[in-house]
Amino acid sequence: MPAANPLTPLKPADAAAEPVKAAKAGKKKAAKPPVRLEDKLAKLGLRKDMDFVLHLPMRYEDETQVVSMRDAAFRGGSMVQVEGIVTECDIQFRPRRQLVVTIADDTAQVVLRFLNFYGSQTKQLAAGTRVRARGELRHGFFGAEMVHPGYKVINEGAPLPTSLTPVYPAGDGISQLMLRKAIGSALNRVNWQDTLSPALLASLGLQNFEASIRLLHNPPPDVDEHALMEKEHPAWQRMKFDELLAQQLSLKRAQASRRAKGATALSVVGELSNSFLLTLPFVLTGAQEKVLAEIRTDLKQAFPMQRLLQGDVGSGKTVVAALAAAQAIDSGFQAALMAPTEILADQHFRKIAAWMEPLGIKVAWLTGSLKKKEKDQAKALIESGEAQLVIGTHALIQDGVEFSKLGLVIVDEQHRFGVGQRLTLRNKGQKDGDGGGKGKVPHQLMMSATPIPRTLAMTYYADLEVSVIDELPPGRTPIVTRVVDQNRRDEVIERVHAAAQDGKQIYWVCPLIEESEALQLQTATDTHAMLSLELPDLKVGLVHGRLKPAEKQVVMDAFTRNEIQVLVATTVIEVGVDVPNASLMVIEHAERFGLSQLHQLRGRVGRGANASVCLLLYQGPLGGTAKQRLMTMRETTDGFEIARKDLELRGPGEFLGARQSGEAMLRFANLETDQWLVDKARSLATELLEKDMPTVEAHLNRWLGFREEFLRV
Repeated sequence: MPAANPLTPLKPADAAAEPVKAAKAGKKKAAKPPVRLEDKLAKLGLRKDMDFVLHLPMRYEDETQVVSMRDAAFRGGSMVQVEGIVTECDIQFRPRRQLVVTIADDTAQVVLRFLNFYGSQTKQLAAGTRVRARGELRHGFFGAEMVHPGYKVINEGAPLPTSLTPVYPAGDGISQLMLRKAIGSALNRVNWQDTLSPALLASLGLQNFEASIRLLHNPPPDVDEHALMEKEHPAWQRMKFDELLAQQLSLKRAQASRRAKGATALSVVGELSNSFLLTLPFVLTGAQEKVLAEIRTDLKQAFPMQRLLQGDVGSGKTVVAALAAAQAIDSGFQAALMAPTEILADQHFRKIAAWMEPLGIKVAWLTGSLKKKEKDQAKALIESGEAQLVIGTHALIQDGVEFSKLGLVIVDEQHRFGVGQRLTLRNKGQKDGDGGGKGKVPHQLMMSATPIPRTLAMTYYADLEVSVIDELPPGRTPIVTRVVDQNRRDEVIERVHAAAQDGKQIYWVCPLIEESEALQLQTATDTHAMLSLELPDLKVGLVHGRLKPAEKQVVMDAFTRNEIQVLVATTVIEVGVDVPNASLMVIEHAERFGLSQLHQLRGRVGRGANASVCLLLYQGPLGGTAKQRLMTMRETTDGFEIARKDLELRGPGEFLGARQSGEAMLRFANLETDQWLVDKARSLATELLEKDMPTVEAHLNRWLGFREEFLRV
């Protein structure tokens, strides 16, 4: 009798007896064709033999030994494997429908409890069947039991495995047994030639590739299990180094490839750039001047700039980007700025157009919400070159948008765009023309208000130059952050009222738009209704993601003019909103937000001369991670320290966004604990690219294959 696969979703026993409702309904829906196994495996990135070989276990189960049921009873709360004969197998209905199976050996008995099960399991686990079961043993009302254990129906004397059993990342319809067979077959077919020479391995203190892989797929029983589980075993160290080396090689090679393509040198810092600086109502900070000099130097090169400009909330990235655009325009080319939301794009347009249009520069505006006539007019301005600067959303990358001479691409909040979107804008290359360069790509400046920790930037952005604005403009007042229990909501409303009476404006941020029973969060619509009732003498506005862009803009304009005193909003106001008179922010259910998002939201206040306060309302009890997040927000306003803490708490995903378009760059290495390997991999990558291209090709082919394209952002 075949063994059940404990990782396959179980189907209720009576599901097969359900009447076919579609037949009664009259019209039958066309059955969807079954998904091929090859397609399911491809979703996991498993196409070639080496993909299977590098599909390493996420954990291991020890099925190499069986303990008696009496001894297992003394190990309550731990994972154990027992073997016995089924004495009873019943479907019970209290307190809920479940399959209860009792197995016994010579020493005691254990109950196996299944809350979801196939009808066929009652036959499979009939009395007299020998079963080997593994799970967490606990003491229930009727004695020792396991809930939903993994189990196998076996013959008496069936041998035990001689190695730990690997558990692999899997997808829908892919069983562990299927993966183990496919991986075992691939292990017999692949080319095991090591990409790194024995002398190089010895100098790095790393072990052989094949030996490492075979141990990880089939670890012997005497292996250091702790080192294996924690990925500290020498076999894991080899895997981590190899993937880090592949990442560094690919990024550095992508950088070299971009430089080889060439770009038009934007070498003129002329009348527009100089006039722009002179008409600004403020003086650039030292940090702004430093990064502007770095960008201007890059733009003068004959290869495309690929620079990431990062800085804390309110550090003045927009004016630096505008000055970069001025250099492109001075040099006879167009510049384009793409933002992820219409609110943010509109903020950029209003601010930059106010700076540039008095200097005679035509700034075009292009978003998806424009009417067809307005879109066509904007496209005509862009294609003719009359629009020297174009600002908009992802509408800039749609078909039909053609630039005359695009020299500089600026992408704000770059982590919010997918790889394909950023590439499409960059590839809107120049047409032939005076000074144009067919086949050349524009310079690219990416901006992020989410500061990226140094270790993350060095590892994931090894192909980019990174500029940091680490200084805030003078006159900004520090933001005081308080953590407040939800039960003190009435006090918070009183504070909001007092601030409004004093002439200040307030943001009240909610995480959801409408009711969700699952999360039971206070919603923006309910909060708006509540505050309108509680504060009848104040104008309370509402803005959220489901409003049409024009409707959002009407509300935001009214708030900017102080016609609205309290703005209830979802996270659409996270970036780009700049209202200096807003000096109080209340964030509802702050425990539900990530650190970076809390910091971005808080950055909407403190933009004027007034002392600003951010109140983080939370719903207790708080978990450990939520407590750490709120404590960090209370203790510091330093975006780089917050970013470092966020990396520690949540890993690199938040910072990278869609950089790899779903393809994880690092599956095994950990930036917090494996930085010493990153340093070695970076150093070796530089050396190999200079001296040993065959090794570079072999290593990249083994580790990345088709996925290398995702790194070429």
